[in-house]
Amino acid sequence: MTDRSGLVVVDKPAGLTSHDVVARLRRTLRTRKVGHAGTLDPMATGVLVCGVDRGTKLLGHLALDIKAYSATIRLGATTTTDDAEGETVTTTDPSAVTDEAIDAGIAALTGPILQVPSSVSAIRIDGRRAYARVRAGEQVVLPPRPVTVSTFTVLARRGADLDVTVECSSGTYVRALARDLGAALGVGGHLTALRRTRVGPFRLEHARTLPQLEEAPGLSLPLAAAVTAAFARRDVDAAEAVDLSHGRPLPGAGLPGTYGVFAPDGRVLALVAERDGAARPVVVLAPAGG
Repeated sequence: MTDRSGLVVVDKPAGLTSHDVVARLRRTLRTRKVGHAGTLDPMATGVLVCGVDRGTKLLGHLALDIKAYSATIRLGATTTTDDAEGETVTTTDPSAVTDEAIDAGIAALTGPILQVPSSVSAIRIDGRRAYARVRAGEQVVLPPRPVTVSTFTVLARRGADLDVTVECSSGTYVRALARDLGAALGVGGHLTALRRTRVGPFRLEHARTLPQLEEAPGLSLPLAAAVTAAFARRDVDAAEAVDLSHGRPLPGAGLPGTYGVFAPDGRVLALVAERDGAARPVVVLAPAGG
């Protein structure tokens, strides 16, 4: 690759951590500057957005607030991790649970809700990950936090298994939905499969598997295309481009939120945000002389 800066959308396989994927990409793309946005559990598959070289500067600013999943929930058993990787804690026959009860349980978990994250999540408590505290034998109960589940739909019921789709805000745990649905139905529940199909504007159809990337290394989206996909766009003239490349603010354009600024030659210069009538750099992507 001539310019390796941009995003790679990976279809993560089961069994690898998000960090494992980054390590593979570093070898494949021959650069140390690789990071990821939106961690996936080892059991989960699907969309993992990774930044390469200057693309890593985008990761903390990407609008990845909406995520979509396909998943399988198994009723009738609870586990220590709320998914199939944990040890079974309780079992109950779920055969008497009606479709109407399932629909009511799902309706109660749709919309703005307060969700208690799984105790083995990556949330930090006093500087340590919750899952590390659990593995060390500590009892961990995380406080509930507001999330939004915009879509929670049953596609099929196969005995004790429910195939579902979920669209939700960032920070929502689908395995916690499985846990809470099972609890509401009185039989327990946990997640047996999870596939992320969308993160913000990046969908499964944009993703490539690690073997595909190893066979043909390359970006999913070069830097300019990545910013165009994820942010509003503003084009500036040559003089404004020079100012911004040196980190100087531009006159405001009335655009909300963080947006991308592009030079006349199509290069993306920076992400900016407006304050007090001026567009100020949030991240400079093409510094002076770049």
